[in-house]
Amino acid sequence: MAVSSRISVSRNQTKDAEASEQLYSRRVYPLDAHDLSEEQIAVAFAMTSRRPEPFDEIAEQVSKEKAADFHERWVLGYGHASVAEHAVVHLAVENVSRLAIDTLEDNRLASYTEKSTRYQVMPEDYYHVPEELDPHPDLKKVYIAACQGLFRGYMKLIDGSMDYLRKTTPQRDSERDGGYNLRLRRVATDHCRAVLPAATLTNVGVTANARTLEHAIAKLMSSELIEEQQLGEAVRDQGRLITPTLIKYADKVDYLVRAPGLQLERARRLGFPGEEPAPTADGVVSGARPPEVRLVHWDRKGEEKLAAALLYRQSNMPYDEVWERVNDLGPESRQAIIDESAAGLGPHDAPLREFEVVDYSFEFLLDYGAYREFKRHRMMSYLPQPLTVAHGYRIPPVVAEAGLESEFEQAVGPAEEAYWRVREVSPLAAQYLVTHAHNRRVVSKFNLRECYHLFKMRTSKEAHFSIREPMLEAMRLAVEVQPQLFRHLKLRSYPDWWPHPTGD
Repeated sequence: MAVSSRISVSRNQTKDAEASEQLYSRRVYPLDAHDLSEEQIAVAFAMTSRRPEPFDEIAEQVSKEKAADFHERWVLGYGHASVAEHAVVHLAVENVSRLAIDTLEDNRLASYTEKSTRYQVMPEDYYHVPEELDPHPDLKKVYIAACQGLFRGYMKLIDGSMDYLRKTTPQRDSERDGGYNLRLRRVATDHCRAVLPAATLTNVGVTANARTLEHAIAKLMSSELIEEQQLGEAVRDQGRLITPTLIKYADKVDYLVRAPGLQLERARRLGFPGEEPAPTADGVVSGARPPEVRLVHWDRKGEEKLAAALLYRQSNMPYDEVWERVNDLGPESRQAIIDESAAGLGPHDAPLREFEVVDYSFEFLLDYGAYREFKRHRMMSYLPQPLTVAHGYRIPPVVAEAGLESEFEQAVGPAEEAYWRVREVSPLAAQYLVTHAHNRRVVSKFNLRECYHLFKMRTSKEAHFSIREPMLEAMRLAVEVQPQLFRHLKLRSYPDWWPHPTGD
């Protein structure tokens, strides 16, 4: 009888489980942004922490007024800012300088797609004139003349490069004349865009949640550049049409306003030179200068940290005990842990998150065009110095091979002279005259996991030449100090110095 009773209970439990499975069947569905505002969607997601109903039923009860009240109380009043991450804004930003767009794009948790100078020829009047120069009409004329000279030089370099490419690049079998000319023009524009200034206008599509957008607005409106302040106001005004409550109080931040001046004052007080090298008689500081890379810090306990992290997750032990055991192991045992954990890592796979515990810091001197490619890897930390002409520039390969160095320098020279003149009035506005060929100094820290992604992507033959060379050098420096941590890095082609012959 007892056995029968147990069997009966078991059957009832099975029926209850089956009923429960049917009652709570999996649902995956969108909340339609055509029917609900972004703020209503954010509230529907937020209220699930306190309401048992499905999301769509909650959403039916949330009017725009209730959504605004909710956000005023919980997001703005009590600081539950994570709710704002559920409201997404898509913004089209057009005809803004590349200098200002750099600030707009300086946010990790957003997506940006920008107009490319690799595939388009920029019109000759496509540049920003800063309002900082309005009180100085003569200097403004100098600035405009410098920009016009750069764009004229840009067009001349494209024409000269096209003549060179036609002589050196054969037309493919069955390739039509139009396709052939388009292929050559893309190469020419890719190399000749180096003379375009940071004032060059651009368009960018932005997708960001309200929390990130509020931070972006604050940085823009706290800038010392008039264009960036105005861009911040425009982004805020248009963003409020979509999320009127969540970015209601987005404004300049006194801390961000004061920070650059305090940093400059502190540096000068400690004896750091605030002035750049004086230009030579012809206005050129140092002329052509190749990129430079230095490994300034690296994690000397990286192997131990990585092995400990790989063991910790499944160890069920305090970290200090795992750390002690890993330190007692020899290098071969630690390497075996790493090898086993990285076994089977494919060419398109990301390493485990444990690889993030090992850090490397590099200082790069790379041209502004390469910097704009580099900063797209937003998971790293990067600290650029202001744009300047003081570090020389890089002449692109096709321009040099075509024998157009003098034409390149004729375009860049007057812009450098104008830079120094504008700098006397406004160092910030002078940055607009820095070309994409001029070098910029930046220090960057990224972890081993990001190294795997960055080196794999930016050292391939398909990568742009301006970013490929410094990334190859950065990879060489990292592999040189810790080759054991990179033996599982999958590259399409390995450099001659690679320490692991098979790449595994």
